[in-house]
Amino acid sequence: MTYCLGIKVKEGLVAIADTRITAGTNTTTKKKMYVTQKDNHSMFIMTSGLRSVRDKAVHYFEEQISEGVVYNKLYKAVNAFGEQIKRVAEEDRAILERSGFKFNLNTIVGGQLKDDKEHKLFLLYSEGNWVELDQGSPYTIIGNSGQGKAILNRVLNEESTMKQALKAGFLSFDSTRVSNNDVDFPIDVVLYRKDSFKMIEHRYEREDLQHVANAWAEKLREALDDMPEEWIEQSFEKYDTKTAEQ
Repeated sequence: MTYCLGIKVKEGLVAIADTRITAGTNTTTKKKMYVTQKDNHSMFIMTSGLRSVRDKAVHYFEEQISEGVVYNKLYKAVNAFGEQIKRVAEEDRAILERSGFKFNLNTIVGGQLKDDKEHKLFLLYSEGNWVELDQGSPYTIIGNSGQGKAILNRVLNEESTMKQALKAGFLSFDSTRVSNNDVDFPIDVVLYRKDSFKMIEHRYEREDLQHVANAWAEKLREALDDMPEEWIEQSFEKYDTKTAEQ
């Protein structure tokens, strides 16, 4: 499994991807983030699904860019990557399914190209169709997403700063990590400020952020202890009464 998170706020974009690859009992570390940028062109791609499908689609797309194909809006680049996924499907879907594998590749694409009025964030499906994240949906997760959504739903909105988004994103990843042994460090982070046409990549190892995870766990325990208890007294009174009667 995997964990990839894309967040869009007014200030810019934050992307987080774990690097664990699990195949049977074997685990390896591989990058799941692809970044391309040049003048007036900043874009990242994160994927969840079959690694062979991902690598082939990214190579095909990268080849187009290296041959001089230029996209002036991000949705056009998303369409182009979707076409490469369809191309891989035509080449490999049948043999993969005969071998017992489901053709699967979900993708998060974010960035800003020359004629985009603002930064954009897209969720692209295995079939090649996509949705754009708008103000009502400030984030999207692909891969192992269940445990990581609660913190994001509670604290994130379009007015959040990029720093707040990154902190919330890490806590979302950490919640997923402690509940699933197929999501783990290192994590790759990409930051993009609106209209800057400059993406920053950074990798965090476990030891870089363990103190943050520990501090968060301690704050959760403190918050639990500080919660009002009047509402639970009736339940415990009933329990104590019933126990005494027995």
